[in-house]
Amino acid sequence: MTLVGYHASHEQHPPSRLLDHVRAATQAGFTAISSSDHLTPWSRSQGESGFAWSWLGAAMQVSPLPFGVVNAPGQRYHPVVVAQAIATLDEMAPGRLWVALGSGEASNEHVTGDPWPPKPMRNARLAECVDVIRSLLRGEEVSLDGHVRVDRARLWTLPETQPALVGAALSVETARWCGGWADGLITVHMPPDQLRPIIEAFREGGGDGKPVRVQVKVAYAATDAEALDGAYQQWRTNVFDSVLMADLETVEQFEAAAAHVRPDDVRASVLVSPDPSQHAAWLHETLDLGVDDLFLHHVPRPQQSFIETFGTQVLPEVTDR
Repeated sequence: MTLVGYHASHEQHPPSRLLDHVRAATQAGFTAISSSDHLTPWSRSQGESGFAWSWLGAAMQVSPLPFGVVNAPGQRYHPVVVAQAIATLDEMAPGRLWVALGSGEASNEHVTGDPWPPKPMRNARLAECVDVIRSLLRGEEVSLDGHVRVDRARLWTLPETQPALVGAALSVETARWCGGWADGLITVHMPPDQLRPIIEAFREGGGDGKPVRVQVKVAYAATDAEALDGAYQQWRTNVFDSVLMADLETVEQFEAAAAHVRPDDVRASVLVSPDPSQHAAWLHETLDLGVDDLFLHHVPRPQQSFIETFGTQVLPEVTDR
């Protein structure tokens, strides 16, 4: 059965409020939860940056659903710390956690003061981190002197299961690379002619038979104008090419880049409509590409109406396929 999850955006909501959203989403019929992991928002209008790993410890007690979180090990996070966090959460909630690992964005990582590496070096660093995390979760002792340094690390509290380590990819090249090491793929919604090659590349690279998840950004309100305004106010700094998104460092830089973004430009990355049936049709179009699970990120700040309406009018249309 297709999982349709609710995405908890730490850039936009205080962590205590996100706990309320998770409760509501669980009651409304969403079947999974995903979480961002940011040190900084993309704009001042978003204005939040709760610590995802502390929040997950509480959220996984609030809801019995499976949870996923996106993480970038290697600079701000040492992979040993990430492995310990994963093991602790899985020990408390066995089999309910998956982690999407990516090469990260400078906006979150520059705070260490270390240089921001080019993409090939970031991928090489990520590959080392994945090996470290997997070895530690198996109970092995790890030492490494590479892009990251590890000295005789070992976890003493181990997970009951081996949580899935999923590859996060926004391009064909990265998706193909992820196919060789990841337990699955997560990417973002795009038009079918752009999303299909990413999924195919992942499968060609070694991901055949592994789950594909897509995060879908949506905007729902009583009118199209209201939905679009909510998306524009919250997401106009997030409509750029993934290369630019990865390399900008500050909120001020993102806001400067978005100075000439028009409201309708946001429609390219956010599905905007006041019609639940239109949203259901869009989700079916994505699932028809061979996607296994969807995670819905309601971009405008109000969440309750979205959760309730999608729970009654959209989720039944897409979870029983």
